[in-house]
Amino acid sequence: NTASPRIGSNDDQAVALRVSGNKCAFYNSDFYGFQDTLYDHKGIHYFKGCKIQGTVDFIFGNGRSLYQGCTINSIAQNVGFITAQKRSSLTTDDSGFSILNSKVIGSGQVYLGRPWGDYSRVIFSYTYMDNLVLPQGWVDTMDDGDHHLSVFYAEYKCTGPGSNFAGRLPWIQRLSDKDAQEFIGVHFIYGETWLITSGGARTLVQG
Repeated sequence: NTASPRIGSNDDQAVALRVSGNKCAFYNSDFYGFQDTLYDHKGIHYFKGCKIQGTVDFIFGNGRSLYQGCTINSIAQNVGFITAQKRSSLTTDDSGFSILNSKVIGSGQVYLGRPWGDYSRVIFSYTYMDNLVLPQGWVDTMDDGDHHLSVFYAEYKCTGPGSNFAGRLPWIQRLSDKDAQEFIGVHFIYGETWLITSGGARTLVQG
């Protein structure tokens, strides 16, 4: 999408793709935009080998999705935000974004995410983060209040200059091997029941 890159302008928000179906998979696909590039609206989704480019909240929505081997390219001139996940309840909403074996690159400076919902959930695992990632890593507010007591933002065995945990906000979770297991395979999206490889066998993907 070629909508204006001017952050805060009325014509700034324009979605390149909205996915609202269940059990959708995207392979080697590229999504280009500025603010709100990929609307991962709802449902279970798998993105493999994709490139997602934008400036602000350019992966956002209420999906339960696994992003594996993806390139996340921030083109913000100043400060951008990668994710804005919208999980709204601990008991009735199991959505979240797991970003696995991917890389975060680009220009300017970027936060890994900020909450759209009170219980926003995003996990980065085995992901290379270039030095554009700000030391704090994350933000706990979007428009009102703070959500650091309810969001779930976590990192696991990430690499690169932007992955240094020394400057991370104190409520960001650094997952143990045991706690990470829930998020680092296709089982996070129940993929063993619906993701099929080209050879006909169900794929079991892990980091």
